Amino acid sequence: MTMPPPAAPRAILFDLDGTLADTAPDLAAAVNLLRSTRGLAPTAYEILRPTASAGARGMIGASFGLTPDDDGYLALRDEFFSNYEAAIAVHSRLFDGIPELLAGIEAAGLQWGVVTNKSKRFTDPLLPQIGLGHAACAISGDTTAHAKPHPAPVLEAASRLKLAPEQCWYVGDDLRDIQAGKAANMLTIACSWGYCGATAPESWQADYLFRQPAELLALMQAALAGDALAA
Repeated sequence: MTMPPPAAPRAILFDLDGTLADTAPDLAAAVNLLRSTRGLAPTAYEILRPTASAGARGMIGASFGLTPDDDGYLALRDEFFSNYEAAIAVHSRLFDGIPELLAGIEAAGLQWGVVTNKSKRFTDPLLPQIGLGHAACAISGDTTAHAKPHPAPVLEAASRLKLAPEQCWYVGDDLRDIQAGKAANMLTIACSWGYCGATAPESWQADYLFRQPAELLALMQAALAGDALAA
């Protein structure tokens, strides 16, 4: 039996890395520059890409086998940040279908925003360079006292848009995105076109799991149509 569409949102909020944008190439380049300056061979992109949503922690962990508690990690992290900041949008781009999705959201009269664990130091210069500078809000990992999976960042986004959390959908490619959205009482959507990390998105218990942005646009349009018929 076909399930009825959910209630229509007033805004759709998105994670950034692996959800709206494929930023892994520039993140990988930043960590491989660490290796080349130390006379080490580059880490294969296929190894680095799945960890991209975890930023410096994921890249350095995959490339050097270090965690934030290990000696030498902080120095590598700071150098990684400098490398990334200097070449933040060389190869990063929006995923196929994202421009059409965002245009569809805007055409429907809804808002969209970004909620990322990326530091404001990187979020603010990156967004306009990849075509996301007109987001209705942009919440970074250091905007609130807590990063995802804590709900504080997505709740802050709803507050800035002057909406109740229940009026927002949250979309992400990592388990912590779904955990944050659920804790904020938002409808959650996992996107398997992203990096997805170490666990299969089927196990995250998101309300929906989509393989391409067009599926999300179709759900939004069905939800809006359903609300219009019920009015």
